[in-house]
Order: sequence, then C-alpha cells, then structure tokens
Amino acid sequence: MMRSVSALQRFDQMRNEVLHAKLTELNRARLAPAEPSKDWRVSLEREHRWHSLELGFLEGELAMVRERARHAPRAPDGFIRWFEELRVSGPGQGDPLFPWLATTADLEQLTWFLKQEVSGEAGFEDLVALTQLRMPVRAKLELARNYWDELGRGHARGMHGPMLHRLAGELRLDEHPAPIVWEALALANTMAGLASNRRYAYHALGALGVIELTAPGRATLVNEGLRRCGLSPHARQYFALHATLDIQHAEAWNREILRPLIEAQPQVAPWIAEGALARLEAGRRCFERYRRELGMHPVGQVA
Repeated sequence: MMRSVSALQRFDQMRNEVLHAKLTELNRARLAPAEPSKDWRVSLEREHRWHSLELGFLEGELAMVRERARHAPRAPDGFIRWFEELRVSGPGQGDPLFPWLATTADLEQLTWFLKQEVSGEAGFEDLVALTQLRMPVRAKLELARNYWDELGRGHARGMHGPMLHRLAGELRLDEHPAPIVWEALALANTMAGLASNRRYAYHALGALGVIELTAPGRATLVNEGLRRCGLSPHARQYFALHATLDIQHAEAWNREILRPLIEAQPQVAPWIAEGALARLEAGRRCFERYRRELGMHPVGQVA
C-alpha cells in the first residue's frame, strides 16, 4: 500500500511539473513583447489549449479555499478585520522555515531558497498594472501609487524588480544547479493567471493585497539571514525595503482599495477573499516543499 501511495505522489509531482512548465511558458509568451508572425493561427490554437489548462488549474485552486472565503464578512469593517487577521491565521503564516533562514541556514541553503523565490516572483509591478484596468477611480489611484513605488518613483536604482536581480547576480543564482520546484512555478502562475484574466480581477486584488499584508515579517527574517551570512546592504536592499514599506502599502491597500470596493459592491468580498486565500495556499505549499528540500523536520528543526 505504501508503494502505491508513493507512486501516486510521484505521478502527481510529474503532472504538476509538466503543467506548470507549460503555464510558465504561456505567461512568458503572452506578457513579453513580441514580433508579429505569419503563423498567428498556430500560436492562437496553442495559447487556447494552454489557457484552458490555466483556467482549470485556477478554478481548482479557488475551489479549495471557497468554503473558508464564503465566511468572510460582506460589510466593510468586518471584512477588513477578517482580511487583516490572515496575517496571523492565514495558510502558511508563522511557518518555521523563516526563523530557520534567519538564524540557522548557511549561505548555500539561503541561495537555494532565493533561487526558488526569484523564480516564483511574477513581477509585482506588472501584476498591479494588469489588475488596475477599468477599476473605480479610488482603487485605481492607489494601485497607481503602489505601482509608482514599485518603479522607484521614476528612478531606476529604486525600482524593486532590479533590486531583486542585483541580489540574484551577487549570489550567481543563474549558475546554481538546483532545479526550480513546481510549487514555486505554481505560485507565479497563480498570480499571473489571476491578473491576466479579467474574470479574476477581484481575486487578483485580494492576492496582491495579502502579499503586502504578510510579506514584511518574512522579508525581515530573510534579510537577517542574508546579513548573518555576510551579504552587503546593497545586495540585501530588496528584503530590507520590503520589511518596512509593505506595512504602509498594506494599510493603504485596505483603506483605499478593499474598503471602498466592498462598500460599493458587497458581492465582490468572497472573490477578494478567495484570491487572498489562494495566494496564501500557494505560498504554504512552497514553504512545505522548501523545508523538505532543505532537510528540515516539519517542526522546523534541522534534520
């Protein structure tokens, strides 16, 4: 019986690896600038097949959290309290991986972790840009302010994406031999899928908002681990910045986006909640896989 379970788990892992490799290619192809081509019909047919896979994946992810999301209040005050509580009670919160990274992991282990995290980074500024399309004015303006911060307020050295790439360059992540686990790709594909499909626009707001809400604590611990292992402040800038700035972003997101949207359209509350929970579940799945790969026991002790 144990052999059959193990074989089934291996089959599921292979299936997920193939699925998320395809969805990663879909997101790269549809979001990156490209040249016109004469075989657009072939490309369209391929994209349609992959898009069908994407929607099946996203619907499955949302179905897993729908029951919990259904209990989110539809009154603004109650919803914001419910949403902010996810910082403590949401999936993956308080995972022992991050204190271990701060206090125990060596540079090789941190490098492995960061290779997964960089691969799972879908480009927050681009996701915000996609999500803001045709949103109400108040929400759109806050999304614009958030986007402007992500772009370094017009200064290249302050852009958040390149900060992460500087860290990747210092650690030579491109040369690191470790493969990317499918859970990291699934995280990126979840975020890109929610933001790219307008049927999930409110889900995307929940997913992006819960990143702002929950990231500071994790960023602080990763930054501590990098500092302990001798990384320079310049290399650590991405995590040092997000340890503090995202606190302000989360407060503004809840005040200027979620609250007015739910005041005007209470029916969107479960969709926002589903998006937030789906994003947290994707993160939880990553953290559990990372701990296994790094040799940690479930309670967070080194194996």
